[in-house]
Amino acid sequence: MRGGDVNETLADAFRQSCLAELRAPKAGNVHIFADGHRMTVADFEKSASVAAPHMARIGATVGQRVLGAMRATMSAVGSNTNLGILLLSAPLMVASEKGGTLRQSLSAVLGALTLKDAEDVFAAIRLASPGGLGRVDDQDVAAPPSVDLREAMRSAAERDRIARQYVTDFADIFNIGLPILQSSVKAGLNEADCVTKTYFGYAATFPDTHVQRKHGEAIALEIMKEFQMFDLRNPSADHGRILAFDRALKDRNINPGTSADLTVATVLAERLDRIRANSARG
Repeated sequence: MRGGDVNETLADAFRQSCLAELRAPKAGNVHIFADGHRMTVADFEKSASVAAPHMARIGATVGQRVLGAMRATMSAVGSNTNLGILLLSAPLMVASEKGGTLRQSLSAVLGALTLKDAEDVFAAIRLASPGGLGRVDDQDVAAPPSVDLREAMRSAAERDRIARQYVTDFADIFNIGLPILQSSVKAGLNEADCVTKTYFGYAATFPDTHVQRKHGEAIALEIMKEFQMFDLRNPSADHGRILAFDRALKDRNINPGTSADLTVATVLAERLDRIRANSARG
């Protein structure tokens, strides 16, 4: 990329959102209190750093951002640490370059996705997990897409919560995650506690589709109910119990990765909204 191609403010917003999620204890997922699933905090930190310039490349499409960031991630860490994060963040980053509210701009971005976006995203998915995604009758990533990216995501929306965001205008982010995060901020909780509450909010609201793909629907439902047993008014006060739950999930090789990806996107959306508000005031 040439100098000047990157919006450094947006790159920093992406990077800091990823780091904020790592600093919060998220049961079953990687965080600064415990690595897991053969991945380390350092892997995620490096991934955030190398992906950020691609995510904030001025004028780039959703597909270009996802593919560029995935190539950089695989080159830097050699494994898929952030595909879900990239898929959720790229439309938000494109929307942040446009006028109107973030939600309005995002809806327009999702409605204008193209076949080329689908081709780039399919290529990124193959890089992240070659041969490991299974076969489906419609829009299998092993074959070239025949529809635009939003339609391709529609075919996976029932089994993948990240794909579902593309066809619902990120409804989970705006209707579940952001209200939890914003109310936590308003209550005066520190950043890590706000992020932990957001993560637990997602994991307790619906079965995590990453868990479901790896362990089946019954286990995913069981894990959702275990998350529902936590009433986290102040996560810091429940730190020990959260870490015990974290160890128990990792001992079972259970990683609510979709909930974690949605959490990063929620933190990013909140940051992008603040950047827009500050810019309007300035």
